[in-house]
This record gives sequence, C-alpha cells and structure tokens, in this order.
Amino acid sequence: MEVQKTPIEGLLIIKPDVFKDDRGYFFESYNENRFVQNGVLMKFIQDNQSFSKYGVIRGLHYQLEPYAQTKLVRVLQGRIFDVAVDIRKNSPTFGQWFGVELSNENFLQFLLPKGFAHGFSVLSETALVMYKCDNYYNKASERGIIYNDKTLNIDWKINPDDILVSHKDKDMSTFENAEMNF
Repeated sequence: MEVQKTPIEGLLIIKPDVFKDDRGYFFESYNENRFVQNGVLMKFIQDNQSFSKYGVIRGLHYQLEPYAQTKLVRVLQGRIFDVAVDIRKNSPTFGQWFGVELSNENFLQFLLPKGFAHGFSVLSETALVMYKCDNYYNKASERGIIYNDKTLNIDWKINPDDILVSHKDKDMSTFENAEMNF
C-alpha cells in the first residue's frame, strides 16, 4: 500500500497493492493494521454506497462537529472526479479544493479527514461509489456548499449541459455563507 500526500495537508490518496493474473485481480481495500502502519489512524464505523449516472454531481457535503466525518472513498465500478474543499478556518489552505480521478481501473482511494466538504462528478456512463466513515450520519448537523460556487470555481470535468444535481444540492449555501465549525 502506498500513501500519497496531496497539496492540501491531511488529504491523502491511497494506492493499494493490486495482485493481477490471468484470472483477474485481488487487493485489500482496507486493512486497519496497514493503515495504522502508514499513519492513518481513524476507526471506520459506517459504510455508504451510491450509484449514479453520467453527469451527476453529488455534493459538496459535510457534517458539523461533533458529528463530522472522515471519509475513505473508492469506486467499485466506473469513474468519478472526487473533490475535497478545505473548510478548516485556521488552515493555510482554507477555501482551496483538490480533486482526483477515482476508478475501478486505477484502484485509488481518497482519504478526506474531518474539516473538508466532499463531492464528486460521474465521468463514466454509471458509477458505483463506496466510502467508509468514522462517524455516523447525523441529519441535524448536515451542511453543504453549492457545487457551482463562484469563489471555489471547481472544474467538475463535466460539460455544463450534462450536469445533473439534486434539488437539495442546488439549494446549498455559497462558500461565503456556509456554516462551518472546524
């Protein structure tokens, strides 16, 4: 397993060891001991899964403290552009975003600690996404930032005419007006 740092402190890309042969492949998507050996110390307690079609943008979502969640995201089928926005007010990268393409072909995983808003766009015909969380979902603490916020100016890698967003996500706050307690 290889742990790659990103330009934003705390965001990590996890590259598992994949063993391929003429039958297919095998890899450990999560092994607590190997994660701890690489300095990844959170304990995951909930798994979530979503299925989406091309052009869907989900996000940008987060939960306020004390219900904030660390997420370990991977793609079981398809391709996504996964995005994290630093919403830690005392961070030198506050308001900056980082994105990485995750797919069932590159096997990469994206680790987002607490203090980040999260979203993704679907680049393939469909995508099946799974992520582990270190805290339970809490509806009352759920918050979000609108996907097309002008301050963040995220390039979702999707033609604007093809974007599909839920009504809930279209009504999210701007970055400037979003409630954050990190």
